[in-house]
Parts: sequence; structure tokens; C-alpha cells
Amino acid sequence: MGIISLLWGIVALLWMLLAFIPLLGWGNWFMIPFATVGAIIAAIGLAVTSPEKRGRAKAGLVLNLVAIAIGAFRLMMGGGIL
Repeated sequence: MGIISLLWGIVALLWMLLAFIPLLGWGNWFMIPFATVGAIIAAIGLAVTSPEKRGRAKAGLVLNLVAIAIGAFRLMMGGGIL
């Protein structure tokens, strides 16, 4: 689960960077739910993995949460979320 959430977080961050390009900000509307699913996968990975093997799941959770936060901020700046 950890490697899946880590890869999911990397894809979400790349998608978020692509959505920073002018006129592509609408991509955040699709990236935020995508990253939310990745965060849920990471949380499940944290719950079922032994404490010494949680590094990838933690990293995936952080990447997905950062993508969600920055994507939501970008939408607020552009007036997409009121």
C-alpha cells in the first residue's frame, strides 16, 4: 500500500504543477478528488503496515495532502472555491 500511495502522490503533485499553467487551473477540480483517494489509500496503508515499514505510506500521505492544499489554494485564488 505504501508504494501505491507514494506513486499516487507523485502523480497528484505532477498534475497539480500542470494545473498551475494559465488556463489549465480547471485541472485542480479533478486533481483534488484524485489526491483525496490517494490520501485514503495512504491512511489505510498506515493502519495495516507495521510501524517500521510505514515510511512510504507517510510520504504518500504528505504528498497527497500537499497537493490537495495547494490545489485548493490555487482554486481559491482564481475564484473557483468560495
